[in-house]
Amino acid sequence: MTRRGWWLLLPWLAAMSQALPQPPVQQEVSLLLAEVAASGCEFYRNGGWYDAAAAARHLRDKYQYLQARRPLKRTEDFIEQAASRSSFSGNAYRVRCPGQATVASRQWLLARLARLRGG
Repeated sequence: MTRRGWWLLLPWLAAMSQALPQPPVQQEVSLLLAEVAASGCEFYRNGGWYDAAAAARHLRDKYQYLQARRPLKRTEDFIEQAASRSSFSGNAYRVRCPGQATVASRQWLLARLARLRGG
């Protein structure tokens, strides 16, 4: 490429930077997914209970799908759009952990996010 032609890459670079997740969101989502996987809890979606590893894989797939379509600006967007309810049925996801009451996944994930942020 010639020295003068580098500016032709600017629109492409700008589009690529918008397509990539913002680092804090990507980091927080990765930490939340690690928490899900290591939780020992069960996650309810579409009529069945799934172990923590399966839930983490499912949520990771949904996150990647959303990111490919339109990058999320906040970790709360991930929780609302991917991790709170089924995109298929619209039914809310739930979480049950040993010795604790069953709660909505939204509530469970927001509590974990607050803890990750030191709140």
